[in-house]
Amino acid sequence: MFDFTATYTDQYELAMGQAYLLAGRKDQSAVFDYFFRKNPFKGGYTIFAGLPDLLTVLENFRFDKEDLDFLKAQSFHPDYLTYLENFRFTGTIYSPPEGDLVFPTSPVLRVEGNLIETQLIETVLLNILNFQSLIATKASRMRLVAKDGVLIDFGLRRAQGLGGYYASRAAVIGGFDATSNVRAARDYNLRVSGTMAHSYVQSHESELEAFRSFAAARPEDCVLLVDTYNTLKSGLPNAITVAKEMEKKGHRLKGIRLDSGDLAYLAHKSRTMLDEAGLHFVKIAASNQLDEYVIRSLMAQGAPIDVFGVGTSLVTGQPDAALDGVYKLAQADHRPVIKLSENVSKITLPDKKQVWRAIDDRSLFLGADAVGLENEKHIAVIHHPFIPHQSF
Repeated sequence: MFDFTATYTDQYELAMGQAYLLAGRKDQSAVFDYFFRKNPFKGGYTIFAGLPDLLTVLENFRFDKEDLDFLKAQSFHPDYLTYLENFRFTGTIYSPPEGDLVFPTSPVLRVEGNLIETQLIETVLLNILNFQSLIATKASRMRLVAKDGVLIDFGLRRAQGLGGYYASRAAVIGGFDATSNVRAARDYNLRVSGTMAHSYVQSHESELEAFRSFAAARPEDCVLLVDTYNTLKSGLPNAITVAKEMEKKGHRLKGIRLDSGDLAYLAHKSRTMLDEAGLHFVKIAASNQLDEYVIRSLMAQGAPIDVFGVGTSLVTGQPDAALDGVYKLAQADHRPVIKLSENVSKITLPDKKQVWRAIDDRSLFLGADAVGLENEKHIAVIHHPFIPHQSF
């Protein structure tokens, strides 16, 4: 996991913290809400992800000597630097379980503590939760259309820097089965999976030689990439040859992978050729710019694909660059506060709140959550937060 020291933040968090301290407000209480205003991908829900990483970061949120030396050079007040030297997050976080469905405008997290500590964690909280929730939601959309198909994260090489590390974990929260990301698999105890690259095939004198070499090295987990030269004329025939040779040695070819061309057509043809060779057990994996729409199309065409390897669209959250989660003050020194705006959607809900999952008399989800004050015992009417006079 990346080493998040407490300078992994925006400058204005530190500037406000100093102002609070010098004004004698360091012990005043505060309550912040984390929420977002719209679901990503024009969808109907968001998958909440990133909580364990956030808690780990907050438990170790410290200003080390290098941090303090840097802040001293930025002319922060000596008294504030002394405060930061001993800083520990001691607040309380209220949260739904990771992997839960969450919805716009409803508080996802409530953070309580003193004014400075709750302010200083804003940036890192948003950085972790916004990204991982976006990727988990993207992953869940693919899980819904892939049904029982195996989904593997192939995205590390296409991710924005270290985002690929956290994307692999978020993908599994959203429903993926495994990742090719070895470091994330090690650190988060994820199932790791992979196949082979075209370069491996190209490095040999022939495709058949490459397949035999790989099968000898990985007899228990052998998946052959069959599209380096010609999928149906050489890749599949060579894979079948090697599969038969493996059977004679007491092993079974695990699968073949398609990485280009008309995936539905090639999958149908590959399945036929494998079955005719008595290789019903060999799985077909597919990759190449997959997303929920491509997977849905392949499923609609009845493509006999068992495994989907998804990269770019997953780990970058295409087509949405970010989840617009925000962190807003709801109570200061036991006083409810509100942010007003001419844009109704940017008006915040004041005070400590609780969230009910709204269901009808048949126990069916109504598609939204109800938000009330912390001390409310029940809700008789739910009002829409943005549309006047709409309620149920």
